[in-house]
Amino acid sequence: MEYIYSAMVLYSAGKSITEEGVTAILKAAGVEADAAKVKALIASLEGVDIKGAIASAAIAAAPAPAAAAPAAGAAAAAPAAAAKPEPEEEVVSEEDAAAGLSALFG
Repeated sequence: MEYIYSAMVLYSAGKSITEEGVTAILKAAGVEADAAKVKALIASLEGVDIKGAIASAAIAAAPAPAAAAPAAGAAAAAPAAAAKPEPEEEVVSEEDAAAGLSALFG
């Protein structure tokens, strides 16, 4: 995870995500960088629209808004409407959201 976080720090700082940058951040954090992992990270991020991936991951991970409870008077006035089942909202699981993030980093 620290490799991915270092890439995200570089991205949020507006810097190029390079092997040197990732290695420098890892070193500053006290992590001994594995050159093979750094190269794999850089290669997997090549051509990836990070901004778009973060936006889509944020949308997928956002909790579904809670449905408003109907007022008691409205429920009494329209019992047939209350009996009608509401269509289910699509809920994205944490596993699906994580899969979207893994697509970002290969």
